[in-house]
Amino acid sequence: MPDYYYTANPTSAHEERSFRAVFAGRTLAFDTDAGVFSKQHIDPGSELLCRSLPQDLAGDVLDLGCGWGAMTVMTLAAHPDVRMTMADINERALALAVGNVQKNGMQARALLSDGFAQIEGMFDAVITNPPIRAGKAVIYGMFEDARAHLRPGGALYLVIRKQQGAPSALKFLKGLYAGAEVIERDGGYWVIACRV
Repeated sequence: MPDYYYTANPTSAHEERSFRAVFAGRTLAFDTDAGVFSKQHIDPGSELLCRSLPQDLAGDVLDLGCGWGAMTVMTLAAHPDVRMTMADINERALALAVGNVQKNGMQARALLSDGFAQIEGMFDAVITNPPIRAGKAVIYGMFEDARAHLRPGGALYLVIRKQQGAPSALKFLKGLYAGAEVIERDGGYWVIACRV
């Protein structure tokens, strides 16, 4: 049975690969493996989200469900002064994320956590490409928990494909946050910004 990328301990046989990608004027290097989300390339939704982050992004930023670290590395490439924390339930993915941050000469705190279970403290921004296949109850719970971990003036940035429930997620988020709006649309992906 194949592992889902939100499995805590993937048992898939290792299938290590390396590739490069250009983002924010930098050539970034990544290592990936089996048992993680989008192992062959940066997911287009993740890249769109990182391109859509505000120019003045600052402070403490959490990459929730970081996978192998693509969004953490892209965010640090574009915003080198932010303090990144990355968290994932998948041990293999988190180990890759730590390696990818180091490989690109960056720093980020790494937490093994099921959603917000092991995450303490407050953030100025939370970014996530949520694990849609984990189901609505799980991802909506993540959106609620993110709100409780955002400082005043903070924001949650997330990406969801339209056909995977972006319109209903936007409606839910509008009821949860002071403001929620689509800030970018491309290729069926919606990037939504939610402010506390």
